[in-house]
Amino acid sequence: MLSYLVLLAALLSRLLPPVLHLTAWNFTAVGGSLLFFGARRPRWQAAIAVLALMVTDYLLTVHAYHCAFHVSGYLVTWAWYAGVCLLGHQMLRRPSAVRVAGAALVSATSFFLLSNFVVWLGSMYAHTVAGLSACYTLALPFYRNDLLSTGLTAGVLFGLPALATRLMRPVPASTSAA
Repeated sequence: MLSYLVLLAALLSRLLPPVLHLTAWNFTAVGGSLLFFGARRPRWQAAIAVLALMVTDYLLTVHAYHCAFHVSGYLVTWAWYAGVCLLGHQMLRRPSAVRVAGAALVSATSFFLLSNFVVWLGSMYAHTVAGLSACYTLALPFYRNDLLSTGLTAGVLFGLPALATRLMRPVPASTSAA
């Protein structure tokens, strides 16, 4: 149940900023939440997370950004959603601080590389090395914010339960003799 609440929080983190005019922050719980969802749910349920995010892509594109929606423009993103869920399933079934940090880094970096390559393939940048370089360079602030939001979200989602488990351990009784 918790993994579905986390997915809902991720959906809201995408839908609310445009409504509240806070899109410049580029802070979403998507990457960390997909890692958590993937780690906590059976592999086949990644489809549920992907479908939910597909709906948010449609709603944002059509209603928040007032653009035409083309499925072909989202195929890479949707594959990335599934890939991050599977990454969480593979790497984080038994989470550790190193695994969570690594998965967060892989998640944010792969999105940065894939999404901006697709942007470069469009008509916004020249199809040259200089155009590709400009595309990635101009996207660096978004990468920084995505890396921070993914790391923070994954850190909280995986770290708080670990901390709670550690705090709930019984304290060994003192065996000192008087």
